[in-house]
Amino acid sequence: MDIDAIVQILKDAKQTRSEFVNLMDTFNDPYLVLISCILSLRTNDRTTYPATLRMLELAKTPHEMKEVGIKELAEAIYPVGFYENKARQIIELSRRIDEELGGIVPDEIEELIKFNGVGRKTANLVLSRGFNKPAICVDVHVHRIFNRLGYLKTKNPEETEFALREKLPTKHWIDINTLMVTHGQNVCKPINPKCPECPIAEYCKKIL
Repeated sequence: MDIDAIVQILKDAKQTRSEFVNLMDTFNDPYLVLISCILSLRTNDRTTYPATLRMLELAKTPHEMKEVGIKELAEAIYPVGFYENKARQIIELSRRIDEELGGIVPDEIEELIKFNGVGRKTANLVLSRGFNKPAICVDVHVHRIFNRLGYLKTKNPEETEFALREKLPTKHWIDINTLMVTHGQNVCKPINPKCPECPIAEYCKKIL
């Protein structure tokens, strides 16, 4: 399978990206990527985008965020999934970053996943989008599409991440999440994918 061709076709396709994905691309701060990604977990982009904007009106640095009340933050990010838990997680990790790490977000996966509520998906996104370091952020879209294409045969997103680390050329690691998420939201949907409209259909084994 010509993965270079697939990536280039998806780049050229210029499919409509969600407002949240576009917002994340404007961040040059790993902290903003981190807390915004936490909001997005188990929540669709349409809900996450305005919630992220409301959160950033309250604070944009770990030092500022640790002073925000949990109730105030929870009300701002509602109705993202598990909004009360996420408010606690964001304020606590902000406190730790500010007081224990000198305001610096770690740039290693092993350190990032020590924060409550931060898994490998979030950690990889922080590395790729926040630090511009090669990292593969695998969510349900990335997992589904690579298996549907027949490029991989894996059981869950974490297994997909490690399989892609072995198989996917490093030059594609940073961009692959945005490309596959956008493709998954527009065309390669979980149910009733729009195969006749798919720009990479010729490469796909359509493993549903």
